[in-house]
Amino acid sequence: MGYKVAIVGATGNVGREILSILEERGFPADEVVALASRRSQGTEVSFGDKTLKVKALDQYDFSDTDICLMSAGGSISKEWAPKIGAQGCVVIDNSSAWRYDAQVPLIVPEVNADAITGFSKLNIIANPNCSTAQLVVALKPLHDVATIKRVVVSTYQSVSGAGKEAMDELFTQTRAVFVNDPIEATKFTKRIAFNLIPHIDVFMEDGYTKEEWKVMAETKKILDPKIKLTCTAVRVPVFVSHSESVNIEFEKPISADEARDILREAPGCLVIDNPEEDQYITPYEATGEDATFISRIREDATVENGLNLWVVSDNLRKGAALNAVQIAEVLVNRKLIQPKKKAA
Repeated sequence: MGYKVAIVGATGNVGREILSILEERGFPADEVVALASRRSQGTEVSFGDKTLKVKALDQYDFSDTDICLMSAGGSISKEWAPKIGAQGCVVIDNSSAWRYDAQVPLIVPEVNADAITGFSKLNIIANPNCSTAQLVVALKPLHDVATIKRVVVSTYQSVSGAGKEAMDELFTQTRAVFVNDPIEATKFTKRIAFNLIPHIDVFMEDGYTKEEWKVMAETKKILDPKIKLTCTAVRVPVFVSHSESVNIEFEKPISADEARDILREAPGCLVIDNPEEDQYITPYEATGEDATFISRIREDATVENGLNLWVVSDNLRKGAALNAVQIAEVLVNRKLIQPKKKAA
């Protein structure tokens, strides 16, 4: 007996990735429906060897749908997630709209799957920010063993985190550099080709950006509110996959070798760490992969019980689409929801 699943934002980068991952992982769906705004109605998207015609969100009845995977931005989610949840359909939302709501669980299945039971209050589950997801997957197994006191993270985030227009802008600007055309910045505040921009989302009163605040707030909600964390988020001229330089201070002693052994056994983690053979991960190599890759594990001699890590993951997959599908799998595997349509 399979589930009926709706994808809201099916024409976007993450929506298409969700469709691909549902098929790849053999999610038990009897029916998959692609939804978007009215202007995308009739557009075709791929789901395995099938082609789905996109339907309009505002004309769709969710009363017989079991799970809605939503990736259409915060304002759409704020308006529609409660309406969909009220029809008995569980919403797994990729935007920031519900992450900080006390009634909505914020879930990374490898880290805090048990917290998912709180979904029944509103029928909404939040997916974390892409840079948070990979960070907590790497931190959790180490926190369990040595208890993290403080984290300093610098993110190097690909343009796909800002959507298709941002990817197009990097491509167009890069080509313009080589043919000596004028360079226009419309999606970003400054030129992104062959450059770095220490500015993701809006600046806040304390000087941090909203993106940096998200990483700090979400890590505390998912992992442990006692952890002190500071973040600098940087946009880099890479199409897909986010990288992070992570400095961690622990309460208990932990060596680099111990950390490697712990992370090798940890769910969702893949350690590639042999610098002598140039074995470390780059965003190009992580693209298209499900794992959170960890390299450059080394002790920080400037603090007691300190480690440095390099963490890389495909932001469209683990940072968004894969994590959302994994949340849906938890709902199904733990029998927290049942298909509304009974088999004939």
